[in-house]
Amino acid sequence: MPYATSGNPAAQSVFRSTRVVTPTGMRPCAIHTANGCITSISDWDDLPGRATLHDYADLVLLPGLVDSHVHINDAIAPPNLASRSHWEGFPTATQAAASGGVTTLVDMPLNCVPETLDLTALNAKRAAAHGNVWVDWMTWGGIVGNHDTGGNQHNIPALAAAGVPGFKAFLVHSGIDTFRWADEPQLRRALAQLTGRNLPLLAHAELAEPIQQATAQLAQADWHIYSTYLASRPDQAELDAITLLIRLARDYDVPLHIVHIASAQALPLIRAARAQGLRVTAETCPHYLWFAAEDITDAQTQFKCAPPVRSAANRELLWLGLLEGTLDFVATDHSPCPPALKSPETGRFDLAWGGIASLGLALPVLWTAIQSRGGTLPQLANWLSTAPASLARVGTQKGSLAPGYDADIAVFDPDATWTVTEADLHFRHKLSPYLGAQLTGRVRATWLRGHHIYADGQPFSPPSGRELSPTP
Repeated sequence: MPYATSGNPAAQSVFRSTRVVTPTGMRPCAIHTANGCITSISDWDDLPGRATLHDYADLVLLPGLVDSHVHINDAIAPPNLASRSHWEGFPTATQAAASGGVTTLVDMPLNCVPETLDLTALNAKRAAAHGNVWVDWMTWGGIVGNHDTGGNQHNIPALAAAGVPGFKAFLVHSGIDTFRWADEPQLRRALAQLTGRNLPLLAHAELAEPIQQATAQLAQADWHIYSTYLASRPDQAELDAITLLIRLARDYDVPLHIVHIASAQALPLIRAARAQGLRVTAETCPHYLWFAAEDITDAQTQFKCAPPVRSAANRELLWLGLLEGTLDFVATDHSPCPPALKSPETGRFDLAWGGIASLGLALPVLWTAIQSRGGTLPQLANWLSTAPASLARVGTQKGSLAPGYDADIAVFDPDATWTVTEADLHFRHKLSPYLGAQLTGRVRATWLRGHHIYADGQPFSPPSGRELSPTP
């Protein structure tokens, strides 16, 4: 086993391997750190005598991963409201992240109670996180619609000043009645507030009308069958929403980011928008790149998510979109719930909560899948670290093994083979469609700002994560 100690992040340390993923490629080198930051990158055998050496032989050193789409669900709820921290909490979510080489999480403004829609809610989330996070974190602000009040766009300036890196909106029902979807006029009011701030608007890109039309035609269908659920969330719902977002991108100088793209039919729309110089980025998720609708059997509601997992042919087109750069990166959309909400007793997809629990598994899942598709570890580092760090406005601090960056390091064994069991899942509820998956590649250790926070098979170190602030 390669040598490593918990170390003192304030002291000088050197991390070395024959395979280090740097901004210029993968090569043998040594990473020199002090005070939690990378000070220099040198040749493999350049070892100052006073530094503590962490020699990882030929294991791969990657920049700590950045997951910009996570539902932690934790906040201190007011006395008159029930918290959803029992769905997931900062301690279990951030430990799960650390076990997968993730050193930065960006939390979604729902499904926590209260939702992150104003300063009071933001402070409630910060109170829940205090002293309970194993990795660094941020949270998106929320944008909601309300046909009586016009929405919460008036809270955007205060939330931006308080340090949120951007804002998330739904274009269809979110699953949470109090986090209401925003229509085009409400989105325009929000974008007017965001103009000039260089903060992105993130959008769940499905529109309601195609879903309503498809669902109406399924009144007599069997909802135990996955194909029924798949038919109820047609590609057209994504395409219509993305068309709307691109139209908005022409009218406002605000970065627009499309989360969890599931339909490969959307890729030409994104390519065309980029060709026009519009500020549009997009992500997909590991489950859209791993699973296929043809393989989901009846009543397996742990696979339900929105948008849905589509066909194997669609999956391969998503891979092409990622490899060619139309899709910018991959985020988990870790969206857990108590097992009962997946309706295991009924097995009905229409009654089950939609969300995939996967935090900590993205790197081995994608590495297993990418090897047959011609991908590389540097590409994975970009998709899972560099690009999402840029979206969250921490790209000068996180996402790269380079001088001046935080000493966040994921130690990865690309040759290890293993089968996912409940013991490997560190999030709260051990319910995931990845159980039983046979994977290649495993995270052996994770370092956060020079502090050793996780080692495979060992107890977690004490929490040392902190909230980050976006850079201009």
